[in-house]
Amino acid sequence: MELDNFYQNVGRRNIKDTFKPRTLNHRQDEERRGSRCLVLMTVCLGLICVLLLVIIIFITAERESLVKSYKNSVEEINQTINSLQENYTELTQKKLELESKVTSLSDDLTREASKRGYFFFISHELKSWSESRQYCRDRGADLVIINTEEKQRFISSFAKERVWIGLSDIENKHRMIWVDNSTLNQGFWFKYEPNNYEGNEDCIELNPTKDPVNNWNDQPCSHKRKGICEK
Repeated sequence: MELDNFYQNVGRRNIKDTFKPRTLNHRQDEERRGSRCLVLMTVCLGLICVLLLVIIIFITAERESLVKSYKNSVEEINQTINSLQENYTELTQKKLELESKVTSLSDDLTREASKRGYFFFISHELKSWSESRQYCRDRGADLVIINTEEKQRFISSFAKERVWIGLSDIENKHRMIWVDNSTLNQGFWFKYEPNNYEGNEDCIELNPTKDPVNNWNDQPCSHKRKGICEK
């Protein structure tokens, strides 16, 4: 009996001694694994922080670049607007100066014409032949009739561009008629004119740029010209 108790006690101590070191090793392994996980987590968090920092730096740099680009674009637009405004002001001033010169020339023409017994004025707008005639008629006049070389030279001396005169064959093809229904007796044509090019040139313009006398040319009536009115 006593022997049995002895062996049982010895066996229990041996079992306890056997399991005791294994439990310590298991805890140490768990601690090591926990330490490794902690290290990995720390490393991962560090990498994430570095990555976030890089992203933030990149976004900040891009934002600054966009802001700078936007400011440069705004400055360029403002400079363009200012330049356009200056050009517009300059063009407006030149337009006013030209209108003043045209008005002055028209007044000179009127004064000189009055001395010779004529009363002329030039329209300020580009219009078709019919529109130019209506412009004159609205002002108690009509497109000019030129029946002498003196009158032809006089008008050519004042007209600085192509202008409509009161001659056409709109109503009578191949027969030139003045606006007062009188027949053309003497013409002051360019060489080889009138030629009725493509069968569509029924109205007569005066072009003083080449010859002060022989400078008439037939043109399509829809072309835009100023007109010389006679009252």
